[in-house]
Amino acid sequence: MREKNIMDRDVLFIDGQWTAPLEGGSAEVIEAATEKPIGRAALGGNADMDAAVAAARRAPAGEWGALDAAGRADLMDRFAAALRERGRETAKLVSRENGMPITLSEGANGLAAASIIRYYAKLIRGLDVDDVRPSVFGGRTVVTRDPVGVVAAITPWNYPQPLAAMKLGPALAAGCAVVLKPPPETALDAYAFAEAAEAAGLPPGVLNVVPADREAGAYLVEHPGVDKVAFTGSTPAGRAIGTVGGRLLRPVTLELGGKSVSLVAEDADLGLFAAKLLEVSLPNNGQTCHACTRILAPRSRYAEVVEAVTETVRSLVVGDPLERETQIGPLVSAVQRERVLGYVEEGRRSGARLTTGGGAPDRPGWYVEPTVFADVSNSDRIAREEIFGPVLAILPYDGEDEAVAIANDSDYGLGGTVWTADEGRGIDLARRIRTGSVGVNHYALDFASPFGGVKASGLGRELGPEGLEPYRTVKSIYLAGR
Repeated sequence: MREKNIMDRDVLFIDGQWTAPLEGGSAEVIEAATEKPIGRAALGGNADMDAAVAAARRAPAGEWGALDAAGRADLMDRFAAALRERGRETAKLVSRENGMPITLSEGANGLAAASIIRYYAKLIRGLDVDDVRPSVFGGRTVVTRDPVGVVAAITPWNYPQPLAAMKLGPALAAGCAVVLKPPPETALDAYAFAEAAEAAGLPPGVLNVVPADREAGAYLVEHPGVDKVAFTGSTPAGRAIGTVGGRLLRPVTLELGGKSVSLVAEDADLGLFAAKLLEVSLPNNGQTCHACTRILAPRSRYAEVVEAVTETVRSLVVGDPLERETQIGPLVSAVQRERVLGYVEEGRRSGARLTTGGGAPDRPGWYVEPTVFADVSNSDRIAREEIFGPVLAILPYDGEDEAVAIANDSDYGLGGTVWTADEGRGIDLARRIRTGSVGVNHYALDFASPFGGVKASGLGRELGPEGLEPYRTVKSIYLAGR
């Protein structure tokens, strides 16, 4: 019999209680850098999803439904504080689960979730629930905003804490109740949300945490007790969820894949571009949906750009994600490593020029060498498909019109950057790129501004005031003239 590990979690968090799974079993969580077990996490099955949804549907009838916006905000501030208290250990745990370098994880998984929850607590305090306006026919109309209801929040393994908070923050602010379904790969860190909810005194059923596999997740998406689905993950999975939402007339928010560009203009500061390359194009070992993995270089400076990118990537420190000097850690799983290495071989077969990397280090862990291909055509698979690993493609262009055309010749549209010495020119180019967000000479998500994609990168927006609206329904109450 396997000896119980201190990291083992054999319960789910449903209706404010720690409860053993009714079905579903458990999954071993493997450390990305060692390929050894960290612990084991309980997984919910269909019956557990039924229980979680039922608890969420009961929540508005109790204390949660009786709270006004200020009362919800007070609880959310306590929830955020409890998450922050656990942040340091949560960040380390995520780095062990998915290979994220600790210097990134400390901010992304240690601090960001609490910051997002606090942002929405502050936002909801300042918003009026009702809007009274004159009717064009005389009289008045009271426009009210109510919580949409029970939210199924389905999150991925790459940024597990902030991507969950991007759903929890606006959902709780709006007055919704949530069933959070984390993936098996990062199930252990999800318990920080349950512990923080308990410590903060969130009423029973407001937040239910049920790690589960895809089958139970699909059951949750179709559950008749769910009013909205918020999903971050792959485009194929998003299409399936969107199909269900359309059939059931159920609102969905989908933040999906990307194949974003870095458009390097002729006047770009290549020193700045190279210095920002890791955080813009290879964050989290390339396991980032908005990573700018297509680099568009003017033909007049193409050799310079290839050299700058190659030398920068070649110098990156590959190592243990818990070591502070590490810049590139392992990928999340053996399956992901083989998938990425398959794309590397596809790049070799396409005729693109490999300038650095291209293999896997001889060490334990699911590592892939940071890799650069030059002389890539935008029709090549490595330029069109999301690789989700440390692989960059450099493409030449002649003139800004062609650069914009290449940028827009993609199934995706999530992120992007423009590099130029002229900010105004950068903004003009950013306006022409069909995508959900563009950075000029940097890229950083702003919690107070909307984030999301177009085309195959998704539907709807998260973050900012715009991220709150999908969790509220609007009702008009018509009043006769006096």
